[in-house]
Formats: sequence, C-alpha cells, structure tokens
Amino acid sequence: MTTGRRGQGWVRRSATIEAEDPRVTRSRALILDAAATVFLSVGYTAATVEGIAVTAGVAKRTIYNLYADKAALFRATILRSIDTADDFTSSLVDAVRSVVDPVAELPQIGARLAEAVLTRSVLPLRRLLVMESRTFPELAAEYRDRAPEAVLRALADLFASLSRTGHLSVSDPQVAAEHFAFLVMGADLDRGMFVAQQVEAGRMVARSAAGVAAFLRAYAPPDRSRRIGWTAR
Repeated sequence: MTTGRRGQGWVRRSATIEAEDPRVTRSRALILDAAATVFLSVGYTAATVEGIAVTAGVAKRTIYNLYADKAALFRATILRSIDTADDFTSSLVDAVRSVVDPVAELPQIGARLAEAVLTRSVLPLRRLLVMESRTFPELAAEYRDRAPEAVLRALADLFASLSRTGHLSVSDPQVAAEHFAFLVMGADLDRGMFVAQQVEAGRMVARSAAGVAAFLRAYAPPDRSRRIGWTAR
C-alpha cells in the first residue's frame, strides 16, 4: 500500500478500491487527463477549473462533484502521475537488483533511465513540481522519495554489492549512484529543467553509453583497470 493525499488530509490507498460507478470512473479519468494537460501547460496558478472542464468535455459541476476545489484536483492529478512514475521506478529497481555483470548490463540500465527521464513526461512533471513546491511541498517531497531517490537507493545498494563481489571498486555507494545517474542523463537533464525540449533518441543513446563507459572506467577494480585492452562494452 502507498500513502497519498486527497483534499486536505492524508488517506491510505490500497490495492482494493471500493467499486465505483463506471460512469464516474470514466469521468474521473477524463478529468485527470485534462487536468494533467492544463497544469503541465500553464501551471497551477493560471489553470482554471472551467478550462479543465472544457478540455475534459465535462461540466464544471462534474469536477466539483469529485474534487472539492482546484487544489484537491491538482493533488489528485500529481499523485496519479507519481503513481505512474512509481510503476516505472519499481520495474527499474527490479532490473537493477538483478544485475550481476556490470559491464554487460549497466549500459541497458543507463539507457532505460535516460529514456524514461529525458523523453517522457518526467521533466515536465518535475518543472511543475518545482514551480509549485511552496504551495504543495508534500507533493514534491513524495515525488522525490518515490521516484529519483528510490532509483538512487537501488543503485547505491547495487554498487555496494558489486563492490563486495569485486566487480567494481566503490568506497561510497551513494556517491557512485549519483555519478551513474547524472552521467547517463548528462546536461540534457539540467537543460530540460529550464525549457521544454525534445531530446533526439540517437543523441540520448550515445550520451548514455558514454556516461556508463566513464562510470565503469572510474569504478573498475584495480586489477581490471590495469588489464590491457579492458574496455566497457
């Protein structure tokens, strides 16, 4: 189970949800889709419930029947996005935990991480959360804990394990995790926090591969790094 926020109070969300009228479920999905589009486009302050209703193709009253006010709708919209990010994070964490050969497997992990962050809705969501963090600090904190920090924790655990088995030489797993994450995403992560941009797929793959290669050289065990001809493939 995960903990989410609706309205002004924290509630417990479980896998078992009370049955909802299918018409309400459809309306809720339409509203949240529209709200995500509007909030990501113009931000929380400029967004209006009227505008979201028009985008969703529903009456404004329908939104207020489901959400007390714009703030409650914003929280529900962001929590749904966090749940989506959480699903990807869980799958990536599972992949990270199964790594046994860093030279062979870390390039795939790096490419998955870069693709998810740089080419999907992650950067727009991050820009929105940063912009609204004073008003909704709990949402920004929940996103950080369940998405980027969860990935860093999994990477740190992996690098500590690979160091114990002699596959890598890592003195500080947390720092190594940060090095890996930011090497594979590169400056495009920073650029994307300022302006919306489309990262070309070929560029992303090449930069990610170069970042993983640099990481493997930096953290190679002494005996392996001295071996003539050793390269990260």
